[in-house]
Amino acid sequence: MSSCACGHHHHAPTDTSGETVQLGTPLFGLHGRLICSDMGQMMAALDLLPDHVALTRAEPGCLRFDITQSEDPMIWALDELFADEDAFQRHQQRTQASAWGAGSRDMGRDFHRHSVQPQIRPEGPTDRDAIDRLLTRAFDGPAEAQLVRDLRADGDLAVSLVAHAQGTIIGHVALSPLQADRPAYALAPLAVDPGVQGRGLGRALIAAALKAAGDHAVVVLGSRTLYAAAGFAEASLDSPWPGLQIHGHLPQGSAVRHARAFQQL
Repeated sequence: MSSCACGHHHHAPTDTSGETVQLGTPLFGLHGRLICSDMGQMMAALDLLPDHVALTRAEPGCLRFDITQSEDPMIWALDELFADEDAFQRHQQRTQASAWGAGSRDMGRDFHRHSVQPQIRPEGPTDRDAIDRLLTRAFDGPAEAQLVRDLRADGDLAVSLVAHAQGTIIGHVALSPLQADRPAYALAPLAVDPGVQGRGLGRALIAAALKAAGDHAVVVLGSRTLYAAAGFAEASLDSPWPGLQIHGHLPQGSAVRHARAFQQL
């Protein structure tokens, strides 16, 4: 059995299927082995890795950084994911000047680099903690993560889609039922990992949500520029939430009410 260098399991096994999103600049992945030649190097790795892992995961462009000691205690397996190759290069520059960089210089390395494109699929049971972390990070606070948990607990999470990169959750969008004159959903929240924002993943999640909505009208409160590009228009609706936009049709002046969970925001 392998163990994480920091003593915690950060990425539960997830479904790595889905519809691929072609970003103009792909994500950057690396996997391989760190090989210690003697007990001194192994003890140095055990001593230095926890701080190195924590500092790396704190980098803005780091999406995943897992290093686990294999059954052979001299060999460590690495699995890394960065927002792009530039983010990986910045990581390497920081590492070279760090205590880990100096202490691991003579350790063997067998690494393979690859480009990664994200995929979109429905959430699975093992995604829930990762969705929480993503929403908290993207919104700089816990309110949206709590909203999704409450929608799920109430049976109001009608559609929940994740964008992932080889199992690492980097985007999420939710649809919940609206009380309205005809079938309708509210789109909220929409989140993309800060390291990947501005590259089209949010637009891809909106398109996937609209496809999943079928013939339901979809109502949203958010960026006019972003949602207008996806076909949303200003809505004239009776709602406690001013400034709503709509994709599809509801009669002008219709009363709409969001699911109970939104009352807690």
